[in-house]
Amino acid sequence: MSLTRVLWFAGVIITLAMGIRHSFGLFLEPLSAGGGRETIAFAFAILNLLWGAAQPFAGAWADRAGARRVLVAGALAYAAGLWTLAVPGMPLLGSVMIGIGLAGTTYGVVFGVVGKLAPPHRRSQAMGLTAAAGSLGQFLLLPAGQWGIDHLGASPTLLVFAALTLLIVPLAWPLRVEGIERPSQPVGDAFREAMRHPGFLLLSASYFVCGFQVSFVGVHLPAFLADRGLSSSVGALSLALIGLANIVGTWLFGHMGARHDKSRLLSGIYACRALAIVLFVLLPVTPASAIAFSAAIGFLWLGTVPLTNGIIAGIFGVHYLSMLGGLVFFAHQLGSFFGIWLGGRVYDSTGSYDPVWWASVVLGVMAALLCLPIRERPLQRAEAGA
Repeated sequence: MSLTRVLWFAGVIITLAMGIRHSFGLFLEPLSAGGGRETIAFAFAILNLLWGAAQPFAGAWADRAGARRVLVAGALAYAAGLWTLAVPGMPLLGSVMIGIGLAGTTYGVVFGVVGKLAPPHRRSQAMGLTAAAGSLGQFLLLPAGQWGIDHLGASPTLLVFAALTLLIVPLAWPLRVEGIERPSQPVGDAFREAMRHPGFLLLSASYFVCGFQVSFVGVHLPAFLADRGLSSSVGALSLALIGLANIVGTWLFGHMGARHDKSRLLSGIYACRALAIVLFVLLPVTPASAIAFSAAIGFLWLGTVPLTNGIIAGIFGVHYLSMLGGLVFFAHQLGSFFGIWLGGRVYDSTGSYDPVWWASVVLGVMAALLCLPIRERPLQRAEAGA
């Protein structure tokens, strides 16, 4: 199958899977009605943690057996989780199922196909286009989600989203890789090799920060704006604008990654995120400042994805790209867990999100520094049996 056709199918799958995922911030307040935000925030944090924990296993399965089976299984788990989340009193079970489903339907598995089919000089660009599709889904499905919550209610809207995820099943069928040599290196050796590589560890640490920042903003920004007296429509518009700006940012950073040092680009993204958050927190919160912040942070939102996965492919090759991408993504989701959970915890304890905003600034500066020593040099392996 041609790379162009694969990118179309992969893009639609990511549009659906990530577009629905990005809408979860809209459900924080309605699902928390009558109680504190920490309970739902904790369920969403567990979702992200399990998504990351399951990603290396889903990636290893896809590397060995192909992406189609993993995508179908993931879509079914995703739909079942959304249906369960719609049932009152079952947020944790629904979040567990959604987390497992996302592991099988998002970047780790899809990038394995794209990365293996794309030639090295186009790999970063191809991943950037695929990642941008997730932002397109965010831009399209967030307003639809807010309309559904306002006119149908939170639970019926989740059921509609559950039906949409089932479209991934037929879309997964064309995603296969033919003519690619199966890896001769045992999966355990590939794992240990990555765990001993300083660049991989630094990349994982910086991706932890990425997860902390984007998940905190994605889940808690609408509630933060509502606390400052802005309408729910401003919160939905802000998240949708993040998705729109990220279409441009992710494509651009993927394009630049083919021509410039990816680690330097990553460092710049984290530094600029920290600056954007500082300005947002210090300036008065108005509809205009919310829109400006959303545009800025959206431009920097997922530009880390093609660059991070591009570095992994450049160092370790593509045979275990899904698994290794899943491992570094686990670090991302550890950060997501703390960003979402601490947001709810700190708010319920202090009535303010300010401590978490400033923690995001400090972590952003640290991530910018961690990326600077990373070098994208292909790993030299001894010949088998040597």
